[in-house]
Order: sequence, then structure tokens, then C-alpha cells
Amino acid sequence: MRLAGWVHRRRLLKSVAFLIVRDRAGLSQVVVTDPGVRAQLEAAGEETAVEVTGKAVANVAAPAGVEVVDPVVRVLGAPAQPPPFDLFRPELGATLPTQLDHASLSLRHATRASALRLSAAATAGFRSTLDRLGFVEVHTPKIVASSTESGANVFAIDYFGRPAFLAQSPQFYKQMMVGVFERVYEVGPVFRAEPHETGRHLAQYTSLDAELGFVEDHRDVMAVLTEVIHGMVVAAGLPAAAGLPAAAGLRAAAGLPVAAGLPVAAGLPVAAGLLVAMPGEFPALHFTEALRIAGAPSDEPDLAPAHERAVGEWALREHGSDFVFVTGYPMAKRPFYTHPDPDRPGYTNGFDLLFRGVELVTGGQRLHRYEDYLAALAARASHSRRTSPMWRRSGTGCRRTAGLRSGWNALWPGSPAPAMCARSRRFRGTATG
Repeated sequence: MRLAGWVHRRRLLKSVAFLIVRDRAGLSQVVVTDPGVRAQLEAAGEETAVEVTGKAVANVAAPAGVEVVDPVVRVLGAPAQPPPFDLFRPELGATLPTQLDHASLSLRHATRASALRLSAAATAGFRSTLDRLGFVEVHTPKIVASSTESGANVFAIDYFGRPAFLAQSPQFYKQMMVGVFERVYEVGPVFRAEPHETGRHLAQYTSLDAELGFVEDHRDVMAVLTEVIHGMVVAAGLPAAAGLPAAAGLRAAAGLPVAAGLPVAAGLPVAAGLLVAMPGEFPALHFTEALRIAGAPSDEPDLAPAHERAVGEWALREHGSDFVFVTGYPMAKRPFYTHPDPDRPGYTNGFDLLFRGVELVTGGQRLHRYEDYLAALAARASHSRRTSPMWRRSGTGCRRTAGLRSGWNALWPGSPAPAMCARSRRFRGTATG
């Protein structure tokens, strides 16, 4: 049996020594009794890269129920200096600036690595579900000639002597491509020049966007989104359910069942709390009903974080769901291109999907006729003349869409190098191509 990884921890007892080796699959225990190998182990500090060759045997007390005995250890490389923090501890105690300064080390910690693994699996589920539903993945420009969402500040750059900007959203390109493929999606970076210092805002993040045509109304979009969320959750849970390659290889070499005994912590999706209360259909309620449930005044124009938490608690209590749709947001709080509710003037066919009381997705039905856009713009312009000279900044509103919450108290763990990069999902529907 051959292992290659890093020295995670050493335990030097009187008659035996234990070497814990960490690789992409998790932790493996190596039992050392040979004096020569023990001397090597004593000289090899944490985070030394090693190769171990030995025999895999069953031991219920070892990680994955398997350990390596009679090892031959070869040192592949030693760190130039000791790590500034311990990676073997359950929690990474270093401050965020320290973690970012030493990202090549901090990302090796189980909590950080599992967050990235979780992010990759969820994104794979996003893609595979939409591919199955007939969507086409597109790749849109990230250097643009003008801002695309006037509700968000832009990063200005020099483009060979001409002014340009980093894209805030792929929305206009998505709308254009719906006329080509009817159903499109993109996974790509977006940039918001908003100097927030909170765990809920990031200047750069990976956006998961989808656009579909020929819908009746926003409920068609919500149905697709529900299926996508299910696909993402299932995909993110698979590593823990199926096991990871190296741990499976160890068990096979020891003659043990491959599917049994694999630690959830090796992949961490389940431990991270992603598998949640998720019925086949998510409950939905109108914005006005959400205000009532939250105990907010009926004339509130939007849901505050406390209101969203109250609605999330209601959904779990009454429907056994961590997910809940809030529909029919007021026109004043949605971009001008959002389709109005034909049955309730002043409200829209827009929605948010909340997860455990936190906004996860924002979406809705867009206007799709040229004359409707002109009328909506004229209405906004008329309102702006009465109330604010800065109408151009409210042409298309910018709403924060939070990353998939899996036990993290901030968005940054989902990115190896956050620009303080998490995940957002925006779904839109257009009634015709």
C-alpha cells in the first residue's frame, strides 16, 4: 500500500510511534515500531511531505478503520519554517488576515478544504441539473464598456487607453442568448465595488445565473429553481455517501467492505450541514403574508434580515422546510424590468428563495416587450424627477444574493482567496424568446 501526503501529526510513545498522514482523501494512521523509521519520524516536522509504503490492516480505532503497518517512509520535502498555526486542531484558530497571508497553509485545514470541496460539488450539481433540463452554458465578457447594474458600484479599469469596467452581472448577455438557445446559464465571476466589511458582502464572487424563455410567469422559474436546488444538494452530499478514493483503497487493501465505515468528516458535506429539511416542493407565500408572519408593519417596502429569519422559522415549523419562497415584492424594490403582477397592482412577479432565514436566490419574470420596457423606464424617470436626481443609479437594482449556507457564518469560506468569493444564484424568466 502506498500513501503520499503531509505529516499531519506525530505521536511519539515509548515503544511505538504513530504518524498521521493527510492527503486529499483525509487522514491515514501509520504505525511505526522500527527504530530507523522512528528516527526519521522524529526529524520530520508537521507539514513535511512524505511517501509511505506499507501494509494496510484493519483497526477500528484508526481513521476509516484501517492503518498502515511495517512502513517505509521517504521524506519528499520539508517546510522551510514551522507552520504559523496548527492544522491538526479541529478549528482553525488563526484570524482571517493571518489565514489569508498564509493561504497555502490555511486552505489545507479540514474546515477550509471541505468548504471548497462542498462549493465544487454544489456547482457541479448546478451544471448537471441545468444540462439535463436542456440549458446551454454560455461564457460572457467580464470587461465591459458600461455598467450593467446601476444599483451596484463598478470597478473602472483602463482598456488600452479607453475606460472600461469589470462586469457586475451577465444579465444583458443572458437575455440576448435566450433569443438564441431559450435556456442558458453561466458560472462566472462578478464584481461589485462596494466597500462592505461584513461576512455578508463580497467585492468579487462566483455567480451562478440562469435565464429561461417561454414561461407563463415566475412560477415556472421557481419550479426550475426548486429542481436545481435539489440537484445541488444531492451532488454536494455524494462524496460523503460514496466515500473518497484513498480511504476506499485502504479498506480494499485490508479486505474490508469499501462502502462501510468511511468517516463523514473526510468529505464533510454532511457534517457541514448541507443536507437539510428539503421537501419535494418548497412552501411559498406572498410578500404581504411574509410581513404579517414577521410582525412587520404592512407598509414596509422590503424584508429586513430579522423578518427573513422569522419567515424561515415559520417555514420550518409549519412546513418542515429550510427553504421558502417569498413572492410578489413591491415594484419600488425590484428592477424596472421585473414583470408586474397583473392581479395585484404595485407588486411584481419577482421572488426570493430563503434558506434558513437568509436570502439565497433572487429571481422573477422579466418584461419581454419593447413597449413595456419603454413604459417602465418612463414611469421610473417620472418618479425620479419628483424624488431624486440620481435616477440612472436605479435603472436596474442590485440585490445581494447570499452564498449557499452550510454552517458558515460568513460567505468567504467558500473561496480560496476571497475579495471579502462566495456563491450567488440569480434566476430569471422571460415570457417569450
